[in-house]
Amino acid sequence: MLWPVFLDSGYPHSNQGRYDILAADPYKTLITKGRITETWDGVKTDRSPDDPFTLLKHELGTQPPSNDSLPFCGGAIGYFGYDLGRRLENLPNIAEDSENIPDMIFGLYDWAIIVDHQSCKSWLVGQGRDSRTEERWSDLIHKFSQHPTACTDLHTFRVCGKVESNMTAEQYAQSFRRIKQYLVDGDCYQVNLAQRFTADCQGHPWLAYKTLRRINAAPFCSYLDFSTVQVLSSSPERFIDIHNGFVETKPIKGTLPRLSDYAADQQQTIALKNSKKDQAENLMIVDLLRNDIGKSCTLGSVTVPRLFDIESFATVHHMVSTIQAQLSPECHSLDLLRGCFPGGSITGAPKIRAMEIIEELEPHRRGLYCGSIGYIGFDGSMDTNIAIRTLVHSDKKIRFWAGGGIVADSRENAEYQESLDKAAAMLELLSLMQKTC
Repeated sequence: MLWPVFLDSGYPHSNQGRYDILAADPYKTLITKGRITETWDGVKTDRSPDDPFTLLKHELGTQPPSNDSLPFCGGAIGYFGYDLGRRLENLPNIAEDSENIPDMIFGLYDWAIIVDHQSCKSWLVGQGRDSRTEERWSDLIHKFSQHPTACTDLHTFRVCGKVESNMTAEQYAQSFRRIKQYLVDGDCYQVNLAQRFTADCQGHPWLAYKTLRRINAAPFCSYLDFSTVQVLSSSPERFIDIHNGFVETKPIKGTLPRLSDYAADQQQTIALKNSKKDQAENLMIVDLLRNDIGKSCTLGSVTVPRLFDIESFATVHHMVSTIQAQLSPECHSLDLLRGCFPGGSITGAPKIRAMEIIEELEPHRRGLYCGSIGYIGFDGSMDTNIAIRTLVHSDKKIRFWAGGGIVADSRENAEYQESLDKAAAMLELLSLMQKTC
């Protein structure tokens, strides 16, 4: 099967997820590189310079009624890379563009498997927009009704040599101090600074993903195999969720590492909950997202029902707030996502100035990192993550990023260590996969 995708709740390793979504063989694909989006329908390729969000919205077509019982009944699955933001804002071109992957990839999937771990049931769903679906329906039912056989990995995967960052500790420190000066000068209130880790590798990364979901399960995991690029995400952060017009986003700002001693680990949650610095950092992004969401939502509907909650994951504790709203009747889910993209929790505030500083101080463009992975249903439903704790595999290299928001109260050594804390699970994964090639 072509272009298999797995939107993964992390079950049973994560206690926060519920649904898994699996699909393959899209009947149409959209790939954006720079100013051009290529749309392929299996026969011919069309090339367009138009806005990628608008093109994707057009391909989704007329919205059928929502299915209240299931989150997804067919639609688009893929990713929006962080650098797609260059189509929305006029940003400088300073950082090296070495990713060599598309800015956006989406497939239109007519059928999917939905697994509900709460009810212990699975569904095969389809819309019939692809003529092949009806022809294959009996075969699909048969294929996915069989008792699974013992799985033997057909592929191996190994990391070759050492994992290298694109910043030394001193280079990070220099960038940190430059940001602190921008804060003093009043250019911005917060800037996200990240470093990139890279290693050579051989083989197919599916084995690595199975290990990643075991050691760092999260509710917004995903594995996407788009032939020339594979995405392995263990993101804990929801970007935007929309069902029946109800909007929710849950920005993360504030992190402390998990500790092996239970009592000490509990003290970490208390310390994070009471951290004035992390509360201030979180509140800046809450305000930014309230403004972004408000552009596409009903006037007066934006609320913040939960502020500064603590959520715990495999390697870290996070401070998480929840923002909710009602989508305006005249707006599509993609209108709202476009108006919020990229997510403010991984840029800083004000967003555009923060993105300019990121471009100046990070050696390489981010590619997919801090973009978004997820689905947009034919019915307008949507659930997307922020692409953090995410590895990208292409051209026999695997790479990931880790960083955090810098504010006036940030301390250089603590912020550098926080980036390593966030990188811990991915570094462990690559260590487990490390062999001499």
